[in-house]
Formats: sequence, C-alpha cells, structure tokens
Amino acid sequence: MNIYVTRRIPAEGLEMLKQAFGDIEVNPHDRVLTRVELLEAVKGRDGVLSLLTDNMDAEVMDAIGPQCKVISNYAVGYNNIDVEAASDRSIMVTNTPGVLTDATADCAIALLFATARRIAESDAYMRAEKFEGWAPMLLLGKEVTGATLGILGAGRIGENMAKKMASFDMKILYADLYENEMLNEMGAQKVDLETLCRESDYLSIHVNLCDETHHLIGEPELKLMKPTATILNTARGPVIDETALVAHLKENPDFYAGLDVFEDEPTMKPGLKDCHNAVIIPHLGSATIEARTKMSTMAAQNMIDALTNKTPQFLVNKDAFA
Repeated sequence: MNIYVTRRIPAEGLEMLKQAFGDIEVNPHDRVLTRVELLEAVKGRDGVLSLLTDNMDAEVMDAIGPQCKVISNYAVGYNNIDVEAASDRSIMVTNTPGVLTDATADCAIALLFATARRIAESDAYMRAEKFEGWAPMLLLGKEVTGATLGILGAGRIGENMAKKMASFDMKILYADLYENEMLNEMGAQKVDLETLCRESDYLSIHVNLCDETHHLIGEPELKLMKPTATILNTARGPVIDETALVAHLKENPDFYAGLDVFEDEPTMKPGLKDCHNAVIIPHLGSATIEARTKMSTMAAQNMIDALTNKTPQFLVNKDAFA
C-alpha cells in the first residue's frame, strides 16, 4: 500500500504502519506542508494520515486520486477535512476521539489556574528581577474554590473538566444542545448561553467547530460576562471572535483569557500578545507523551483497518459506508 504521513508523529504509530505495509513515506520537514507541497505529496496514495493543520478538501482528494481509501486524521476534530467530499469519493475519514480527553481537560484546568493566580505575569516579573520581597498587594489573583465554572459544550472533555473542578467546590453550569446526565447528577445546572456568560467566573469552551459555533463567542457575549471573569479556549480558535476578544481584554484589565488555540492559527490577532491579561500557549491541549502516542497508534490502526477491508472503529462518515 502506498501511504503518506503529512508530518512526523510518535514512532509507535509509524512502526505499526511499517509492519503492516512495509515502507511508508513521511513528510521529511518538521513543519506544515505548503499547499503546493501537499498537493504533490499525496498523489497516488492509497491512504493519507493527516493532521489538523492540513486542509484536506476536494482539491486535495482529487490530487490523491480515485484509488484512495482512507484519510486518517491525527486529531479528535476533523473540521480540516471536507467529509462530504470524501464520502462522495468513497474515502473513509477517521479520527482519534477519547484518548485526549484527560490531557485536554487538564490543559484547560492549567490555564484556569494560570489566569486565576497570574502565573505567567509572576514568572515574567521574577525573570525581570523585579521581586524585592513579599508585599500585601503584589500580583493579587482570584479565588478558584467556590467560584462558578461555566462549561460551553458538555461532551467528553467538558464533562471531564467539570468533574475534576467540582472537587474545588465550584458551582458548575453548562450549556449544550443535550442534557448531560452525569453533570446533572453532580448538581450541575444546564443553562442557556446568555446565562452561562452572565454567571460564570470561569467560562471554558469545549465545542466542535462548525458553522453554528463559528464566532459563537463575540462582542455581545463578552460584554455579558463579568468584568472580572476569565474565558478559556482549548477547543478551536474560531469559536471566539479573536478581534473582539483583544478589544475586550484591553478595555477590561481585570478580565482574563487563557488560550490554547487561535482564530488564524498559528497567527494571533494584532494586539493579543501585548495583553498582560491573556495567557497564550501554542496548541498544547493533547501534548502529553501518553496522549500523543496513543493518538498515533489509533490513527495507524484506523489506517490499517481501512486498507485491510475492515471497518475502522473510529470512522467519521459511517453513513457513506453503511
């Protein structure tokens, strides 16, 4: 089988593919392929293992050719893939759900505490050798225990975060299309988006990116939030109108943001890096050795199953192959 991997992933997954199919080709550069490079690299492949940074649209699929059976995405999200176009071409699309739930929830929690206790500012303060001794008003932060946590999107990751933060006696609110029975049993309350914005001290985003969630949080929603609130995003950057967020951060110095993802990733909107009240990290939600390794083996197994006439466990477009 002629397989292409669009960027190096943990060795365990690559070894599985080599054992199953012999030689495979991997992008030799430790960077995202340019559009021209991607279109050329995928030609004639039976399967492509892609990353969320690869725009796998109809043009790319046509460049691959009609023999392609699978695009195995090394991510839980698959908004980088035109699933309808893949289905039209009888290409299976797979993903890696579940494995990064703890890692991403833990990352959101890390951002919550980093913003609450002003960790990034304090680190910069120390490195600049400004510390002259304990002072009663130095870099005061906000309490986490007993505060209200709003979860926007009560799927695996949102539920996981809420469950963990409940141990800090936080009041849990969540907004979702569906009831979450586990959260309800914990005493969490399902509310609408407006209420979530108004009442949350910390609002953490865990929704998929789609037409309905693009700029779900914009200027109106930000203005509903408390001037001392914190917004956290470990989902997808375009869920927040980043330009509106930058303006809000500048106008409200006690409002904080903890961001792992960005609207025009990897570029940040002008002014964001200058906001002292934003903690910004480079898309590290699933960046643990354990999670990234498991993602690689899951993506590899999805590829192996698809190319050996088995139905992959994590097939996204199941209806096209029913």
